[in-house]
Amino acid sequence: MTAYKDIVRDGLWSNNVGLVQLLGLCPLLAVTGTFINGLGLGLATLVTLVTSNVIVSLIRKLVRPEVRIPVFVLVIASVVTIIELSMSAYLYELYKVLGIFIPLIVTNCSIIGRAEAFASKHDIGRAFTDGLSMGMGFLLVLTTLGGLREIVGKGTLFSQAHLMFGEAARAWTITFVDDYSGFLLAVLPPGAFMGLGLLIALKNVIDGRKEKRAALVSAAKIESPA
Repeated sequence: MTAYKDIVRDGLWSNNVGLVQLLGLCPLLAVTGTFINGLGLGLATLVTLVTSNVIVSLIRKLVRPEVRIPVFVLVIASVVTIIELSMSAYLYELYKVLGIFIPLIVTNCSIIGRAEAFASKHDIGRAFTDGLSMGMGFLLVLTTLGGLREIVGKGTLFSQAHLMFGEAARAWTITFVDDYSGFLLAVLPPGAFMGLGLLIALKNVIDGRKEKRAALVSAAKIESPA
């Protein structure tokens, strides 16, 4: 049985949806022009992952193998529809900004992948932890990329926070450079690809250093006298 700490580590780092699996790249690259956009889509994806994983784990012994994929898709589509209607009712301006990418969560391969590969084979506790970890990993990539693109492209951070948190959040905007003309490439699709590439490269560098450190420790243990 998979340990909880391994599930969390995989979701947040080792098997991160955006940096390792490279799934869900269409919405990840399309809506991360600002931190708030990334946060909104990330939270919607997180709720979908957690809810669908739990439901799939609950019904895993009741669904025949021949129809499991259609049933899982139906579960995910139902969850996404509830999220879409809720955002349309309570966060309409943000819903308009994110547009088609909210219903497209249904087609995110990471969600159906976790339902099939993990939730359908594990208990509710582990399925919930997996959905939460994978969702948080994806959310962190979305917000980090969105924040970096917003800072470089517009010179601000947390702009349009009122779309999610109400009018009082208009004052949350942080301006790093006054009268900043902006860097257009950062807010265009090529800038998203470059930003994601830099994040992946940074993760690979960190992992490489960890592996070298672990190898040195192992070598030192072998060479040391018993």
